[in-house]
Amino acid sequence: MPAIVPHVMLPDFSFTKTVITSVDLSKELVTDYRATTPNCLASFITILTNESINCAANATSHLFVVIAGSGTAKFADGEISWKERDVFAIPGGAKDILLTANANSVLYWVNDEPILSYLGVSPHRQIFAPTLFPAEKIIAFANQFNQDEKAQMRNRNGVLLGNEACPLTKTITPSLWALFNVIEPNSTQLPHRHNSVALDLSLSAKAGVYTLMGPELDENGTIKNAQRFDWGNGVGFITPPGWWHAHINESDESAIVLPVQDAGLQTYMRTLFIQFSSKR
Repeated sequence: MPAIVPHVMLPDFSFTKTVITSVDLSKELVTDYRATTPNCLASFITILTNESINCAANATSHLFVVIAGSGTAKFADGEISWKERDVFAIPGGAKDILLTANANSVLYWVNDEPILSYLGVSPHRQIFAPTLFPAEKIIAFANQFNQDEKAQMRNRNGVLLGNEACPLTKTITPSLWALFNVIEPNSTQLPHRHNSVALDLSLSAKAGVYTLMGPELDENGTIKNAQRFDWGNGVGFITPPGWWHAHINESDESAIVLPVQDAGLQTYMRTLFIQFSSKR
């Protein structure tokens, strides 16, 4: 099987046209359909002020992260208003999702179209309700966790975005998992690894915030021959399954990363396997 390798994903902030730009790695994955990972397709959506674009995909789950701007999402049975750093999920079956921007906007869109293309199937019913996760509520929860006296003892401090339709997996949709992860100033989140591919999106970062990743640890719990991926607002990167990865913030401000993974499927199959480095 062709290996999944690290890859940088960059949004377009030039605002020259309204467009969807997919991170299509089908050549590397040897598929005859668009795919960023075997189960997920990631895209950046640029929408000019007062313009609209239709997001259509054969998927069970659509997850949107607002990098910049504000607007509305209209679909068959509803409408969601969104703003910067909001996260919202819309079920498959809503084949047409019309995004309209009130100001120049950039969104990150992940869906599970590749796994449906691989299986040759289409959704026949909606399996969760459209759900909005407002930025101010997410950030309030994150601040609460980071003020806890045990915060610095944890490997991760973030808000897991869960949908009430997924009580078993506690994921944002039955197939997708998302974490609003905050890295405090001058701190390191130690290495960990898992079997799901991570589509990481940095939402806020100054210079000096980066991720180190690699397939092995040495005897000191340090990633061997680590590859470095510097963060930037809206910059994304792919973390391969089973690779160790650590987030480092050498700046004087908090940084935010939002990984999206196919961990809804992996958790349901009992194959996720998260492992943390025991070295501090």
